[in-house]
Amino acid sequence: MRDDDVYIIGTGRTPFSSDRSASVKALAQSAIETALSDAGVSRAEVQAAYFANAGQGALGGQHMIRGQIALRHAGFEHIPVVNVENACASATTALTQAVALIRAGEADVALAAGAERLATGDRPNEKLFFAGATDVLAAESDGFVAEQDRSVFMDIYASLARDYMERYGATREAFAAVASKNLAHAVHNPNAQRRQALTLGEVLAAREVVWPLTLPMCAPIGNGAAAAVICRGDVLKRFPAASPLRIAAAVLGTGTLDPAQARQDPITKRLARSAYERAGVDPRDVHVAEVHDATAAGEIIQIEALGLVPEGEGGRATLAGETRLGGRIPVNVSGGLEANGHPIGATGLAQVHEIADQLRGRAGARQVERASIGVVENGGGFLGAEEAVASVILIERASL
Repeated sequence: MRDDDVYIIGTGRTPFSSDRSASVKALAQSAIETALSDAGVSRAEVQAAYFANAGQGALGGQHMIRGQIALRHAGFEHIPVVNVENACASATTALTQAVALIRAGEADVALAAGAERLATGDRPNEKLFFAGATDVLAAESDGFVAEQDRSVFMDIYASLARDYMERYGATREAFAAVASKNLAHAVHNPNAQRRQALTLGEVLAAREVVWPLTLPMCAPIGNGAAAAVICRGDVLKRFPAASPLRIAAAVLGTGTLDPAQARQDPITKRLARSAYERAGVDPRDVHVAEVHDATAAGEIIQIEALGLVPEGEGGRATLAGETRLGGRIPVNVSGGLEANGHPIGATGLAQVHEIADQLRGRAGARQVERASIGVVENGGGFLGAEEAVASVILIERASL
């Protein structure tokens, strides 16, 4: 252990749901209290906080000081609070910034939290909100107007899915297998929004959103929160109740506008290369993964970019059961975004929470045996040729 290593010492999350009764600050308080309790850390010991939220301005009118309000409600005052909005990667961006702060020596203990209330019942504004994760002015100048009663991202992901099918000869059955697998995993996750298992055939027969995607292949929006407490290695002794996990790498990057580069060397692949190098590990060392499956096609694309399966083999590997619990490389054993739901500001930290539970052996019926290294991939927005932003985080069981 090096003193400048950074460790996760506590995580927490709320259930994700379409329940509109809880406020953003109430959701945040619940997740933060769970993370603090898990770490054995008092509020007074937290020296800085990063708060992720993307939708409270557009959907709640709270355009500024969101983190200060939520953290004040959770009992924090005086410390630096930084508001983070980075589309669907907001939560992992908050964590990577907290890690950087600690590595810079500006804090010993920091909090990353994210909360969102996206399921408001206001469908027109929800749709407009998601369109804001693209270049709105460019879309207007190109004459693009989303007429459908759905997020523009469903059309973007469907286009990526069709491109993948054309490039590699994949079928809709591969995407259906992803959704069926993740829903089966979520049966054992009490925090997931969708917990009803569906067969591959039932997924294919479900209502079409936009070809080739059916409803179970697409993540629902949701309301919820998640949080993580982190600290520097040389202060771990202050928290004997914690079960520390080392953040081996936390890499954040921005996509390219070059279609050729995005196709040959996509953002996740570039970030994963950097993360593996920093951590001194190989994709073959990873035991469990949580990846950004806003649609089922996204999971297949991302596991290939992470090097967990060979390029073009993601669909085959899924159909063969390699990514299922008990398979060669279990992916999205939480149920992924398709089953958990997708409250943007909380999603990435919920992924981190799942990996933390897996590495600590606390995942119950969805536990991956002997898991000691996990990876989180979290992407957001779309700009030109690929995601506008993404992060890759490698977490490992600590050797103290």
